[in-house]
Amino acid sequence: MIKHNLNEWLAYLEQLHPSSIDMGLDRLQQVAQKLQLTNPAPLVITVTGTNGKGSTCAFITALLESQGLKVGLYTSPHLLHYQERVTINQQSVTEVMLCDAFTAIEKARGDISLTYFEFGTLAAFLLFKQANLDAVVLEVGLGGRLDAVNLVDADIAVVTSIGIDHQEWLGNTRDSVAFEKAGIFRKNSPAVCGDNNPPTTLIEQAATKGTPLYIRDKDFNLIIEQDHWQWQGKDKQGNLLTLANIPLLNLPMANASVALQVFVLLDLPWQPQTIINTLQQVKVTGRLDQYQLNYQDKTIKLLFDVGHNPHAADFLATYLQQHPIKGKRYAVFGLLADKDLEGVITPLLPLIEDWAVAPLNTPRSNTAEQLAAMLVQKQQQVTTCTSIEKALLLQADKATADDEILVFGSFYVVAEGLLWLASLNRK
Repeated sequence: MIKHNLNEWLAYLEQLHPSSIDMGLDRLQQVAQKLQLTNPAPLVITVTGTNGKGSTCAFITALLESQGLKVGLYTSPHLLHYQERVTINQQSVTEVMLCDAFTAIEKARGDISLTYFEFGTLAAFLLFKQANLDAVVLEVGLGGRLDAVNLVDADIAVVTSIGIDHQEWLGNTRDSVAFEKAGIFRKNSPAVCGDNNPPTTLIEQAATKGTPLYIRDKDFNLIIEQDHWQWQGKDKQGNLLTLANIPLLNLPMANASVALQVFVLLDLPWQPQTIINTLQQVKVTGRLDQYQLNYQDKTIKLLFDVGHNPHAADFLATYLQQHPIKGKRYAVFGLLADKDLEGVITPLLPLIEDWAVAPLNTPRSNTAEQLAAMLVQKQQQVTTCTSIEKALLLQADKATADDEILVFGSFYVVAEGLLWLASLNRK
């Protein structure tokens, strides 16, 4: 069947393989070798972690680009458009570029079956190779050891945090998760760990593989003050470098500190003001993402966040505590059924006065009734809605200029919220 556009290609990829996840690199490697895609750029930085991958990738990419480097970034999932997954110097590739890449991979794979994610990963590698980049930053989709991006050897491996998620694939202990994430380590190539208390398995794997390991609060650290923060780390020669009086960021400073440690290991010019300016400008759509909306003759504040597991919810709760508002916080919330619902809502219960819950546009979603039952059990004020859009309209009608609407719980929630926002702005 001839595919005429990106939507047709994506529909084809969704049904190409019998399962959406098929851990292992053998099939992928065969196709990649045919197209010579195992080295998409001279410098490869691979990022895994339970939380914080997106902002860490964004910080690393921005720091590299600040030095005039041409940088490719591969992330997942996307919020609104598939093209968001593959960017070159912060510009998404075009639908035509992706379709051409998919065509080349389809021709090369023969009868080798690939999953949706594997096919997309190879397409990214092909586009990066064609663009003659200086560096690529690759975000792991799931785990590390058997993830598609681990097909490529990382010059620097990054582990942002280690928590329990995707237990069916990674195991139900931090030790088992750490073992899988350490699968991206390579001999003599450094690794940076943003978890300041990593499981022993991660440290053991680094030693076994001969990977120099830099751990937060041991080899690099940050100190957050009331209105600024400072950082200290080591280069490859063990020399100390510091960055002081950095303005507070809306994105997690811990993830910025990881990116700084990666940066100093690359022996690029240390230009403090350039680095500080770069960090301040980094924004990630859907992560502590603030908007103001003129709605029915009033100004409404909205905060979007894709926090969908307990670790992310804890961070979001800390952020909200540090940013009090005059009025109430209203929530628009939905969550996939395979996530820890109680673990996600518990840190936020004292910070939200009113919840509107809705199912997501996927068979994997919790129902509104399931979400509401848990919140009622926690003695929360909650209303069930049939869609995220209706939940947003409900809360927007209630909110005043002193209030804030928190839209969170899943990529699906944030994506629907951003589409709703865009539709209002077009009117």
